[in-house]
Order: sequence, then structure tokens, then C-alpha cells
Amino acid sequence: MTHLTTLLPIASDNYVAFTFFTGTMAMMAASLFFFFELSNTKPEWRTSILVSGLITFIAAVHYYYMRDYNLGTGQSPIFFRYVDWILTVPLMCVEFYLITKKAGAKINLLWKLIFASLIMLITGYFGEAVYKGSAAIWGLFSGLAYFYIVYEVWMGDVAKLSKGSTPAVQKAVGSLLKFVVIGWAIYPIGYLVGTGDGQWYSFMADLGWNMDIIYNIGDAVNKIGFGLVIYSLSRSED
Repeated sequence: MTHLTTLLPIASDNYVAFTFFTGTMAMMAASLFFFFELSNTKPEWRTSILVSGLITFIAAVHYYYMRDYNLGTGQSPIFFRYVDWILTVPLMCVEFYLITKKAGAKINLLWKLIFASLIMLITGYFGEAVYKGSAAIWGLFSGLAYFYIVYEVWMGDVAKLSKGSTPAVQKAVGSLLKFVVIGWAIYPIGYLVGTGDGQWYSFMADLGWNMDIIYNIGDAVNKIGFGLVIYSLSRSED
């Protein structure tokens, strides 16, 4: 395989590699924006903005690597994608803790969300890359962890804490909830498309969709979108 520090050309009809390339650029641009805005952010929101920048920066580095991996091997960079997610998704959960901390959020809320996100990702990886024959079962476990996070944000501790906070925080939590319910729902679609062969949902694999394109769109929407919601919150409370 060509050394990954060498930029490989992208054919005009290679839409998978194109989304990796645009994902890299979008994530890096978002990171620069968040990092440069740190000095213009009130001290109490700087950690949240910093986390937003870290999320997109980590994703940009991984997307740069995954782009060349895909071009050099023609394969989906499943392992490297999950390495990215195992770092960035828990950080997205940290954002819920940070924005509700003023309303009395305890550290156990943070650990519950992180633990649920890790279960969601680890079981998803097992189904997608290790035990492909039982992808449906591992996908079910991953889905249960996902729905637990949805519950915490929609009706659980995050929702209760946001109700006792400022209108700006309530609006931000509501926006982040939409990302979790709608934006994160993009990933199960990619999972079903990528693991459909031999499963009861094999019709998903027959649609002709590409798993990596679906995942790349999901990452851009959710990681950048999360950060922009936090940025908007930091400005609405100026």
C-alpha cells in the first residue's frame, strides 16, 4: 500500500474518496474556527468550545488517514473509523455534562453517558468487523445503548437538569437532542447497509448504497453540528 503521507489522486467518479476528502476539509475548518474563537469566548464556556474543537480535529486527522487508506486498498477503513468514534463520541457526551453542569449535573451523569456510548460503539464494532454472522444481535445491543442515551437526553437527567437552567441551555439541549435522535440515526442505516449480507435485513445491502458515504455524511452533520450548537449557546449567554 502506498505510504499514507503521499497524497493519492481521486478519480472524478470516486464518490467515497471524495466524501473522505471533503470530510477532512470540513472537520479541519470547523476545528480552526472553534480554536480561534476560544479567546473570544467567556471563561465558563471555553471548555465546551475546546471540546468541540477537539472532536472535529480528531475527526479531521482520522479522515485524512482513512481517505488514503481507502484509496490505497479499496477497502472500508472500519477499524480506523471506530478508533475515531471511540474518541469523539464520548467527547460529544461530555458536552451534555458541561452545558448542564451549572444546573447541578453530577459527575455520575458524565460517566453514565460515556459508558453507554462505549457499549454502543464496542458492540457495533463486533457486529461490523468481528462477528459478522451475528451482526443483527450485536446491532441490537448497540441500539439499546443508543436508546439509553436518547432517554437520558430526552426524559432523563439531562432533560431534567436543562429544565432548571436558563432558556439558552434549554434550547441548546433541545437542539442537541435533535442531533441524537435524527442525526445519530444516520449511523444505524450505514450499519444495516454494511452488514446486511446474510441477515434478515439483507434488502438494505441490495439498495446499492455505500456504507462509507452514509457514515461520512453522518459524521459531518453531527460533529460539526454539535459544535455549532455549543458555540451558539456560548454567544446567547453573553
